[in-house]
Amino acid sequence: MKELLSTLGAWQAEGLSVGRAVVVRTYGSAPRQPGAVMLYASDGRLAGSVSGGCVEGAVAEAVDAARKSGTTRTVRCGITDEQAWSVGLACGGTIDVLVEPTVPAEALDAASSAGAAVVITPLPSEEGSDPAPRLVYRTDGGLHGTTGSAKNDAALVEAADEALLRGISRVVELEDKPYFVEAYPLRPRLVIVGAVEIARTLVSLAHELGFETVVIDGRPAFASKERFPHADQLVVAWPDEAFSRVGLNRDDSVAILSHDVKFDEPAVVEALRRGCRYVGAIGSKKTQAERRARLRAEGVQEVDVARLRGPIGLDLGGKSPAETALAILAEVVAARYDATGMPLRSRSQPAG
Repeated sequence: MKELLSTLGAWQAEGLSVGRAVVVRTYGSAPRQPGAVMLYASDGRLAGSVSGGCVEGAVAEAVDAARKSGTTRTVRCGITDEQAWSVGLACGGTIDVLVEPTVPAEALDAASSAGAAVVITPLPSEEGSDPAPRLVYRTDGGLHGTTGSAKNDAALVEAADEALLRGISRVVELEDKPYFVEAYPLRPRLVIVGAVEIARTLVSLAHELGFETVVIDGRPAFASKERFPHADQLVVAWPDEAFSRVGLNRDDSVAILSHDVKFDEPAVVEALRRGCRYVGAIGSKKTQAERRARLRAEGVQEVDVARLRGPIGLDLGGKSPAETALAILAEVVAARYDATGMPLRSRSQPAG
């Protein structure tokens, strides 16, 4: 939704009515995931996508019907293999799409906000209904609105926190009533300790994937804009001071690459203490074993020691700085989505 804000603003400035369709569930190999949005204007223009091109025409008709009736409904669209191939996709699947006559104010506000937010929509039936009151969750303000049940409200807060942490929207069923938990997370942030050669490629790759990047080093000559033109922030300081300065938190991923015990281990301890989603440190298996022993001796709990990724990165076989950077970022992405990092063919089940 965020990427469509400028288009939405331009259409509204022209006086157009704009409806919205958003994927809420997928079944099989659907081309777009929950949270994918399509806008459809009253003059026939559309922006975004719910299927990569397979069923946009049918969904646009549903948005038009919703606009005329003023009701919101959920529609199910089957994407045949023939449809998928016709637009260059190699998959079929089925999607459930929430069709709305207008763009909800809550979604617009969440997409426009600098902070993280979750819009929670009670899903209507396929027959359609008047828009039900939405709930909004913000990490700095809690839950706004209620289901009428303290137990269900607590469950939605938990689901919203998880959605923001993983950056994934999904449907939650509570007492047989479905709620669409639509995540508007902060831009993912990768904090790199050690302005080494690996870090230079790592910053460039992370930049391409939409990460905000922070590079920390105690040496001004290393942590320079010339060496890291794509870094969003360069911090010349020791890890404890730098982490406080950038507000390191549980949503951050931390890659510790400095190869200096005096710099590495305080960074590891503090990143684990702050509950960061990913904490990885460079070093051989022998180095990692010695590091873990020192961490335990310093009183770091075993559950936190176990969260340390070291040796850092997935086993891609490469040895160059650029290949190592790729292996690290692959592990960061896998951790973000709670994925295994194993080959997809290993997960595929044979037909029949």
